[in-house]
Amino acid sequence: MKVLVLNGSPKAAGCTATALDEVIRVLNADGIETELIQVGSKDIRGCVSCNHCAEAGKCVFDDLVNEIAPKLEAADGLLIGSPVYYGSPNATLIALMDRLFYSTHFSKHMKVGAAVVSCRRGGNTASFDVLNKYFTISSMPVASSTYWNQVHGFSAEDVKKDLEGLQVMRNLGHNVAFMIKAIADAKEKYGMPVAESGAFTSFPDGK
Repeated sequence: MKVLVLNGSPKAAGCTATALDEVIRVLNADGIETELIQVGSKDIRGCVSCNHCAEAGKCVFDDLVNEIAPKLEAADGLLIGSPVYYGSPNATLIALMDRLFYSTHFSKHMKVGAAVVSCRRGGNTASFDVLNKYFTISSMPVASSTYWNQVHGFSAEDVKKDLEGLQVMRNLGHNVAFMIKAIADAKEKYGMPVAESGAFTSFPDGK
């Protein structure tokens, strides 16, 4: 069982990394393998809506998005972390997530999703909401904790002083591990839940 972890911060050892490390430590202790990929420092452009992926099965821009895609397909869960910039997640992470979710056509049904945000003061819940929408549009169960999945601080050392935030990260790790194991057990006993498809409301007649 494995969780793919994406750090959307340009800093590999900053506030977001400190939060993610706390979750990773618990996941590993609970028997879940993890792979951490640094995203925020990469040069990743946004989607241009060319629909090349519909024919080729991968994004036309052959960068980190296409490298991550098979890792996501093989993973049982996805953990993403981002700092808060002007009340939103890092734009680099958003560009990657848009293209990753749009260009991959494999099922993400019942992969566990969890988002973590770090901020100095505000913008945390708005950013948290943006990141969770990738999961909820993809039939991915969203893992929660004992508060919103956030830490506060201007530096990694500040985050280490946010005892409640770190506690939230640890509880999140335990919950993600439990959900992955529970879903795997239920899948074996009952099979996966039915997911209907085919209906696509677009009102092409203008009514």
